[in-house]
Amino acid sequence: MAKIKPFKALRPPKDIVSLVASRPYDVLDGEEARAEAGNNPMSLYHIIKPEIDFPRGVSEYDARVYQKAAENFRKFQDEGWLVQDEQEMYYIYAQTMRGRTQYGLVVAASVEDYVSGHIKKHELTRKDKEEDRMKHVRVTQANMEPVFFAYPDCAEIDTLVSRYARREPEYDFVAKPDGFRHQLWLISDKCDIDFLTKQFASIPYLYIADGHHRSAAAALVGAEMAANAKNLTGEEEFNYFMAVCFPAGQLTVLDYNRVVTDLNGLTNQDFLARIGECFDLEMMPDAEAAHPETRHQFALYLDGAWYRLTLHEGLIDESDVIKSLDVSISSRLILDDILGIKDLRTDKRVDFVGGLRGYEELERRVDSGEMRMALALFPVSMKEIIDVADRGEIMPPKATWFEPKLRSGLMVHKLN
Repeated sequence: MAKIKPFKALRPPKDIVSLVASRPYDVLDGEEARAEAGNNPMSLYHIIKPEIDFPRGVSEYDARVYQKAAENFRKFQDEGWLVQDEQEMYYIYAQTMRGRTQYGLVVAASVEDYVSGHIKKHELTRKDKEEDRMKHVRVTQANMEPVFFAYPDCAEIDTLVSRYARREPEYDFVAKPDGFRHQLWLISDKCDIDFLTKQFASIPYLYIADGHHRSAAAALVGAEMAANAKNLTGEEEFNYFMAVCFPAGQLTVLDYNRVVTDLNGLTNQDFLARIGECFDLEMMPDAEAAHPETRHQFALYLDGAWYRLTLHEGLIDESDVIKSLDVSISSRLILDDILGIKDLRTDKRVDFVGGLRGYEELERRVDSGEMRMALALFPVSMKEIIDVADRGEIMPPKATWFEPKLRSGLMVHKLN
C-alpha cells in the first residue's frame, strides 16, 4: 500500500506565481540560473541555486551557498512570496505540452515507503549528488522541489481529478521559454482528501519517474530527524516528503539520444560495415524519415546523411528485461563493441541530448564538427520502466527523459 497524506504547502500568491516558479535545480547550471533569474528577486533560483547570489567562481557546494539558501528561504516567507496554507490539502497539478495535458496529485509521500521499497527506483544515485541535496534539505528544513512519481492508472482517482479540473484553477500560467502551461487546484474538502488517501492505500507501489536524488536525500534527512526526535508519533512532517504523482498512462517519455566525438579510428565505410553485422542499414532522405518507428530501431546521423538501423532478429533474449532495452542494445552493440565506449557515466567521448531538443540539435552538433556522429533511440516506455523497477533492476545510464519537467516553486513542504 502507498501511504500518503495532505500537507500545508507554502505557496506564492497567485499574482506572483510566474515570477517565483522556476525550472528544477538539476536541469541547468549556475550561469543559466543567473541569466534566467536576472533582476527578479522572487525567482526560486535564489533558494535552489543560491550560488547566483555570489560572485562567479564560488562553488555551488560552498558552505556559504547552503546557508544562503536558508537565508533566502526565510526572506521569501518574510516578504510574503511564499505563504503557508492554513489547512492540510492535496493539490492537483496539471501540465500541458503541445496540446497534451497530464494531471498529477501533489502529496506528502512516506519516508518509510521509500526505505521499505514501496516507492520503487529504476536509477542508481550518486553519493555526491545525494549529499548535495541532503545538505540543502537539512539547512532549509524543507522539500523545496517535488519528486516526480508515477502510479498505476486508477479510474476512480481520474474521476475525482476531472471534477476539479472543470473548476477555475488557483494557478494558471504559461512558463517561459518553453511555452508549457501549468495549472494548480486545491483539494480542501475532507471527504475528497479521505477518498484519495484511501485510494492510494490500495495502490501497492509508487514509482520514481524523475528525481531519484531528491527522493534519496529527502528520505535520508527524514530518517535522521526521526532518529533524533523525542516522543515520535510517525506522523511528523519530516516522516514525509513532497511528490507529484501522475497516472502512468498519462506520462510522456521522450527519446534520450547519444552523440559521439569519434569513430574509434574507423573510416565511415568501416564503421557502417560493422553496424551491418547486427543491423539492417537503410539510408533515409532526412531526419523525419529516419525516426525509429518501433523498439529495436535506431536512427544514425553520419557525415550529413541519415540512416535507419533495424536490429537483426534473434540477437537478444526478449525475456531479459534489461538486455532487451534499446538503450542496452545500442550501448553494447554500437557504443561498446564498435566504438570502445565502456562506461556512459564517465567516458568523455559520448554526450546525451534530450528528445525535446529535436533531431535538429543532433544535426547541429555533428555538422559543427563538435561530434562525429549521432545515434537516436526509440523512447523507453513506462511499461519498460515499471517492469525494470518491479524486478528490482536498474535502468542503464541516460535511459529516460520525461517532459514536461515539474515547475519548482508552486508549492514547498516544510519538515517542521
